[in-house]
Amino acid sequence: MQTIENIEAYQSAIKEGVTVLMFSADWCPDCRVIDPFMPEVEENFKSQLKMYKVDRDQMLDLAQQLDVFGIPSFIAYRNGQEIMRFVNKERKTREQIEAFLNRVVQVSQALEEYTKSLS
Repeated sequence: MQTIENIEAYQSAIKEGVTVLMFSADWCPDCRVIDPFMPEVEENFKSQLKMYKVDRDQMLDLAQQLDVFGIPSFIAYRNGQEIMRFVNKERKTREQIEAFLNRVVQVSQALEEYTKSLS
């Protein structure tokens, strides 16, 4: 998973398409629990969305701006606009993360269809 290390990279990452940011930190035990399976999860969704990792401690201003205080947390964007979030301070399971990502894909597709219907 690529890492976002500055605000410019954040802005570029969320600009187009469907993007999910995963906020975590090296010291976070709940983040370490999901690390082993996240590459496979990312691979399973790579045709539908882009995923990036954000170190909450290195990007503290961004985390605060986005109200991310518990980690690991996920925020989904579509063409620069936030569409969903999975943000809390609880440990997350693979099933919960995959359910969130499936919902992100569904919401994004629904927004795409709605946008097309307005044209």
